[in-house]
Amino acid sequence: MLIFFICIAILILGYKFYSPFVEKQAGIDAKAKTPQARLNDGVDYVAISPVKAFLIQFLNVAGVGPIFGPILGAVYGPVALVWIVIGNVVGGAVHDYFSGVMSLKEDGKSLPEIAGHYYSIVFKGVMLVFTAMLLFFVGVVFIMSPAGLLSNLSFFEGTFLAGNTFWVLVILAYYFLATLLPIDKIITKLYPFFGLLMIVMTSLIAIALLIEAPHLPQINDIFAYFDGHHHDDFLVPNPDGAPVWPLLFLTITCGAISGFHSTQSPMIARCLTNEKYARPVFYGAMMCEGIVACVWALAGIAAFPGGYVELKMMLAQGGPGLVVNHIATSYLGIFGGVMAILAVAIFPITSGDTAFRSLRLTIMDAFSISQTTKHRLALAAPLLGVAYLMTFLDFSVIWRYFAFSNMLLSTSVLWLATKYLFDRGTFHWIVSIPAVIGTAITLSYIATAGIGLNLPMDYSKPIGVVIAVVGLIGVVLAHQKRTVAA
Repeated sequence: MLIFFICIAILILGYKFYSPFVEKQAGIDAKAKTPQARLNDGVDYVAISPVKAFLIQFLNVAGVGPIFGPILGAVYGPVALVWIVIGNVVGGAVHDYFSGVMSLKEDGKSLPEIAGHYYSIVFKGVMLVFTAMLLFFVGVVFIMSPAGLLSNLSFFEGTFLAGNTFWVLVILAYYFLATLLPIDKIITKLYPFFGLLMIVMTSLIAIALLIEAPHLPQINDIFAYFDGHHHDDFLVPNPDGAPVWPLLFLTITCGAISGFHSTQSPMIARCLTNEKYARPVFYGAMMCEGIVACVWALAGIAAFPGGYVELKMMLAQGGPGLVVNHIATSYLGIFGGVMAILAVAIFPITSGDTAFRSLRLTIMDAFSISQTTKHRLALAAPLLGVAYLMTFLDFSVIWRYFAFSNMLLSTSVLWLATKYLFDRGTFHWIVSIPAVIGTAITLSYIATAGIGLNLPMDYSKPIGVVIAVVGLIGVVLAHQKRTVAA
C-alpha cells in the first residue's frame, strides 16, 4: 500500500515544486494577449475557462493510453511504476508544458509550423510527417479499441450491437462531426463532464485496490529489481525474455511521456485566455494522467495472484480490453464494472476525435489552407475513409507503430523546446537531458525492433546512446556558434 502513496506523492510534489521552476524558464507573461484574444474565429480560437481547458486537455491526452499502456507494462513488474513516475515528472509533464507554451507564443500554431520557425524548413517537414503519422495512428487505434470494448459487453450479446463493425461505423460518424464542427459545439460542452467521469472512475479503482487488493507490490520489490542479483534485468530480460530497455519505455508512453500530447496542446493553446494558465492546464493534466497510469499499472499487477504469467495469458486471450473488464468487475462488482468499461470506452473516443481534429489543423496550417467548412469537409472525408480501411489490420501491429511514432514525436518536441530555451538564454537542461534519453530509447528500439533494423540488443543499445549524446553536443556547439556570430 505504501508504494501507491509514494507514487502519487512524487507526482504531486513534482507539480508543486518542480513545475514552478520549469515555468520560470519559459518566459510566461500574464499581461500578454493570447492567440484567442487576437485571432478569435468562432471555430478553433474560442475562449475557454481554465477549469474547462484543464478537463478537456486531460481527457484529450488521457484516452485509453494511460490504461492500456500500463496494463501491458505491468508484465515487467513494479519497475513499470518507476518509469511512470520519473518519466512523468522530468519528461512527460515538461514535454506537455513546453508544447503548450510554444504554441501560445506562436499564435496557437501546430508543432511543425513552430519547428520551421525555430530550426529549418527541413525540420518542419520531418515534424509534419511525424505528427501526421502519429495523429493518424492514434485516430485508428482509438476507433478499434473502444469498438472492441463496446462490442464485447455481455448485455449486447446476441444482438447487432455485438458486432464490431457497427461500433466502428458509429464512432467514425461521430469523429466526422467532431472534426468538422466548431470546438464549442461538442468538445467544450461534453468533455469537461467526461473528464470528471474519468477522475471518478479512476478514484474508485484506486480505493478498491487499497481496500481489497492483497497483491499490491511492496517497496522491497522495486529495490530487489535493482540489487546486485537482479541488476542486469533492467537492461536485458524480464521473466518473459523481453528487454526492459527499450521496450518498457515504448510500452508505457501515456502516463510517462507521450508525443501525442503535443499534438493536442495547440488546440487548447488557441483557447486559453491567459498565459499563466499554461502550467495548471498542460503540466497539471499530464501529472493527473500519471496518477491514472499508476493506478492501472498497480491494478494490472495486483489483480492476478498468479503474477505476470496469469496477466500474460489474459492479454493473449483478449488484449488489454479483457484485462480492464477483469479488473473492473473484480473490484467494483458487475454494475461498477460495466460503468468502468463504458467509461474506458468513452475515453479513447474523446482522444480519437481530437486526434483527427488536430490532424486537420496540422495539415491545413502546414499548407496555409483556410479553415472554411468546404475545406474542412474535403480533408476530413478522405482521412476518415482511409482510417476505416485501417481498422481491418491487426491491432497489435497498429499499436507498435503508434508506440514508436509516439516516442519519436515526443523526443522531437523536446529538441524543439531545447532550441526555444537556448534562444531565451535560460536553463535548457530541463528539456535537453530528457531529449537525449528519449533519443537513446527511440533509436535503440527501432534498431532492434522487427519493424526496424532488427539488430541484436548488444548493438542497438550503444547505437542509441552514442547518437543521442552526439546529437546534444551538436546542438550545443551549433548554438554557441550562432551566439558568437551574433
